[in-house]
Amino acid sequence: MFKYEMEHLFSFTGSLAPPELIGPVPEGIRGNFYITGGEVKGPRLNGKVRPVGCDWFHLRRDGIGGPDVRTTIEADDGALIYVEYAGFADMGEDGYEKMARGELPAKLPLKNRVLARTAHPQYQWLHRAFAISIGEFDLATLSASYDVYAVR
Repeated sequence: MFKYEMEHLFSFTGSLAPPELIGPVPEGIRGNFYITGGEVKGPRLNGKVRPVGCDWFHLRRDGIGGPDVRTTIEADDGALIYVEYAGFADMGEDGYEKMARGELPAKLPLKNRVLARTAHPQYQWLHRAFAISIGEFDLATLSASYDVYAVR
């Protein structure tokens, strides 16, 4: 058994534009969710999600979704932090068929690995953090909320 600890780094909520549904492609169903802003709060990082980037989401035929997000966080001190995360969203065994009909779930649990990069000296610790996020997408508010943890 390996020892580990989870350190809460920050939480964030991102607002999204209505989805741009590309539709069925060879990998599954593709939909783009453009980021319109958001907020970051936590013990290690505070700031805002800038209105840039997108979740290039794809849903496989087995109902497993793949978030693929890239955006920028602007820390309260002005530091810019590039963030990308990808992961896992289980829409159920019939999720593919439902999304093909335009039926998105009211709330979708999300689990991701998080990668952050910055040139700012105060946030170099992010380069050494193996981080994950646990959260959900809320279709009613077109927002995604996450808690981000470093695995130590």
